[in-house]
Amino acid sequence: MASVQDLKRRVRSVRNTRKITKAMELVASARLRRAQARIEAMRPYADRMLELMGGVARVSASPQRLPLLTRREPQTTAVLAVTGDRGLAGGFNAQILRRAMALGRELEAEGQTVRWLVSGRKGRSTLSFRRYDVAADWTGFSDRPAYSDAQAIAHRLSELYIQGEVDRVIVVYNHFESALVQKVTEQEVLPIPEHLLETDAEERAQDAERGDFIYEPEPEEILERLLPVYLETELFRALLESAASEQGARMTAMRNASKNAGELIESLTLAMNRARQAEITQEILEVVAGADALGE
Repeated sequence: MASVQDLKRRVRSVRNTRKITKAMELVASARLRRAQARIEAMRPYADRMLELMGGVARVSASPQRLPLLTRREPQTTAVLAVTGDRGLAGGFNAQILRRAMALGRELEAEGQTVRWLVSGRKGRSTLSFRRYDVAADWTGFSDRPAYSDAQAIAHRLSELYIQGEVDRVIVVYNHFESALVQKVTEQEVLPIPEHLLETDAEERAQDAERGDFIYEPEPEEILERLLPVYLETELFRALLESAASEQGARMTAMRNASKNAGELIESLTLAMNRARQAEITQEILEVVAGADALGE
């Protein structure tokens, strides 16, 4: 049985740990609110981008000839795993890497070659440890990604696709549902989905009511410039969703850790009181035994 002093040290250690987990929970909560605000601020921009692309595509003669819209029989697929730079976030990183590696096995079973790309130090270290050949990685911004980070990733993905090194690009990231729920999402970002440029009868009727527009430069050239921006926007959205998911997962993990620490403190305190009572009882018995010996 542990001594009273040992139990006191353990209680003190667990209390210090609980202070740290409480502080980390509060920091993650503040960062989560900021990440949610950034996602909400970006949505109107993303919606306007889709609307603009659709409008230009409706008057383009042959948008399918653009490089980022060209569809090929997939022989090589790039998988981009979006993870965090730090741990202590529950299963946030593990579930992304588990799904990405499962996807890689599925693609290889279909006879495709997989090119690995990763965002975040945790993903890079895990894939490197498992001896995956990582073609490119980006780190240092998982907590607060900037649009320039999405641009860097989009430029590399576009380069691989246009040069024919990959025939398809799939991004695996955590979609933010709530602080308690993060949903692993697979999104094919290249080639850019054709349904984004499709029009329905209502939209064509609205265009007819507005009349004809004169485009300068030509619609195909405008669309060619818009497609890379759309790719950057989608990647930026994925990075923001991942950042919010990471903070939500960390906040929940630290809250659970603080709760477990509290329960452990109660258990250790009870054990310490029992040990102290046992010591007092033992001392009383020794005193009584000594008094009896002296009385004889």
